[in-house]
Amino acid sequence: MAVDQPVQPEPFDTHQGTVQETPGEHKTFPPFDATTFASQLLWFAITFALLYYLMAKVALPRIGSILEGRRDRIAADLDQAERLKGESEDAAAAYETALGEARARASAIAESAREAAKSKADAQRAEVEGSLAAKLADAETRIAEIKTQALAEVGTIAGDAADAVVNTLIEGKVTAKEVKDAVADVLAARNANA
Repeated sequence: MAVDQPVQPEPFDTHQGTVQETPGEHKTFPPFDATTFASQLLWFAITFALLYYLMAKVALPRIGSILEGRRDRIAADLDQAERLKGESEDAAAAYETALGEARARASAIAESAREAAKSKADAQRAEVEGSLAAKLADAETRIAEIKTQALAEVGTIAGDAADAVVNTLIEGKVTAKEVKDAVADVLAARNANA
């Protein structure tokens, strides 16, 4: 067999289960073949230069513009956030002011309602007290009239009772006028002591 001719592998022996190898020389892995180092280095340099040029002229400027755009957008967002924060603080201060004013107005309304209710209650109380005082004066007048009438009748009743008692005990020896005069004297003495 000649060295320049390719080696033809022989078919597998299917009956015995072993592979028959042909004797020949072993080839090296192509990237590690020393005879091709010069061309590999040349292509490496060309590829490196081409990739460096593409990165420097196309990819890196694009990435730089993207980063610059992000930086500008972040700065704008931060400025807007600061502005919105100031607006929210102003709105919170306005809210607190409005809330304080509303509380003051509510307090004033409650105070005026309290005063109105108090004055109305005082007026009603004065009216009721006046009505009760008038009724009390009327009742006292009626009681005095009834008492005077009762006391006037007491003399008559006492005279009749005394006349009946004296006539029962003494059996008619005293006149009704004498009994009434005696009762009137006793009542006059009693009223003078009171």
